[in-house]
Amino acid sequence: MKKIKMFMFDTCPHCQLAIRCLNELQSQDKYKDLKIEMINERKEPEIADQYDYYYVPTFFVDEEKVHEGHAELEDVQRVLDLALQ
Repeated sequence: MKKIKMFMFDTCPHCQLAIRCLNELQSQDKYKDLKIEMINERKEPEIADQYDYYYVPTFFVDEEKVHEGHAELEDVQRVLDLALQ
């Protein structure tokens, strides 16, 4: 199983939507065992500064950027599917 990192802000409405999508998808058996490391850019700037992205939420799967910016359910599902491959 591949590692997933999500860069986000607590107060970002796009990040909150992505988190709701993650919660919904992870209620399914297919995705329930996936672990997502959520990195709050404001609280952990030393980690965030090591990655190349501009918008949040941004998802990395095994250190490869796979999605950046506003994310709908289908976008988040694609990220999780990439982690299962």
